[in-house]
Amino acid sequence: MDLPSKYLNEAVEQFASLPSIGKRSALRLVLDLLKRSPEQIDRFSNAVQNIKDNINYCINCGNISDDKICVICANPSREHRTVCVVEDIRDILAIEATRSYQGIYHVLGGVISPMDGQGPEDLNIPTLLDKVENGKVDEIIFALSSTMEGDTTNFYIYKKISPTNIKVTTLSRGVSIGSELHYADELTLGRSILQRLPFESTFKSK
Repeated sequence: MDLPSKYLNEAVEQFASLPSIGKRSALRLVLDLLKRSPEQIDRFSNAVQNIKDNINYCINCGNISDDKICVICANPSREHRTVCVVEDIRDILAIEATRSYQGIYHVLGGVISPMDGQGPEDLNIPTLLDKVENGKVDEIIFALSSTMEGDTTNFYIYKKISPTNIKVTTLSRGVSIGSELHYADELTLGRSILQRLPFESTFKSK
């Protein structure tokens, strides 16, 4: 795509570097920005810069937060001894939208995926194991996507914590196998949380 301006081309390249944004979509977005007022452009650029400068990761669970501890972990009414293990913030948003869960979360930051060069050492697993070993957890809920990578990650963590007496459960299979968790509708996801199963039973029956 030959563009008449090097600045336009650079902006298009940056937008196109985002997931699911092709060159044509990136060009459409950049051209829309060109129509906006300087004040609107400033607000847009400041919002992007603030993401980098001011967003933190909760020191307790890894959730995105404006402070050192996220609003979920800071809420005394949550069930702090029940920990739901998720891949990223999109899964937290999906589960919170169901209003069916009152525990806290633990964000792994991904799943085990050898094809993508991502192993257990690349995930936020050690801090979860520390919580278990320090007796801070009564139940671990696996809420990773029902994919091969998600199941592999669940089993890896389960083997690490199986010597303890921690209750380990997983979402019921109302969430379609092979689908990403954050794409599930709220009703299905909410029921899957409330009707969660002992994790051990899910692989013994296979």
